[in-house]
Amino acid sequence: MSSGTLYLVSTPIGNLEDITLRALRILKEVDLIAAEDTRQTRRLLTHYDIHTPLTSYFEGNQQTKCDKLIARLTASETIALVSDAGTPIISDPGYPLLRRCIDAEIPIVPIPGASAVTTAASVSGLPLHNFAFEGFLSPKAGKRKRQLSVLSDEERTLIFFESPHRICRFLEGVLEVMADREIVVTRELTKKFEEIFRGNVSEALQKFRDTEPRGEFTIIIAGRSKKNDS
Repeated sequence: MSSGTLYLVSTPIGNLEDITLRALRILKEVDLIAAEDTRQTRRLLTHYDIHTPLTSYFEGNQQTKCDKLIARLTASETIALVSDAGTPIISDPGYPLLRRCIDAEIPIVPIPGASAVTTAASVSGLPLHNFAFEGFLSPKAGKRKRQLSVLSDEERTLIFFESPHRICRFLEGVLEVMADREIVVTRELTKKFEEIFRGNVSEALQKFRDTEPRGEFTIIIAGRSKKNDS
């Protein structure tokens, strides 16, 4: 293993079996694991009997922690960056550390694996020859509506993340701005209560109004149909 290297290690999005042999080896061999949620990561490490030191690296401490991690990397230590679940950097706090490593010419090695984006997309049944991943939209209604308006004419399949307490407001915005198009709403992927809902936006909204939403959501929305072009 090269010294002074940052490893971007993908971890399971739910089922602990969804981790690669390479990821397990890297997590055992590095000097330090920087985790978005140390409780979640410790559960994974305990399951696989991995005893590598763990430190937190999340949105609230990323500015101060980034300096410390860069110092350790430049001192020839190896660090594995892991997110709460899935592939690091995608809609999580790892981006500033990655940019600092690029600027400092610190080697960066991706360790591929699970991702909620590709997991949900693969089972959606919507066209995937190309698609646009938008992550989390703004929690503010006005800004979220503007973001959806920009995307309303997009012909590619659209993929979003959303939290359970905002999913209904998100779907209300989609229905208002994009109309009642085809949608696939997934939650708790790879876990015991995995759910994949297929239908129209209005049907999805009614479902999650009637049943308390739980778990993290990945939503796939059909792009604007060319048939609607004038």
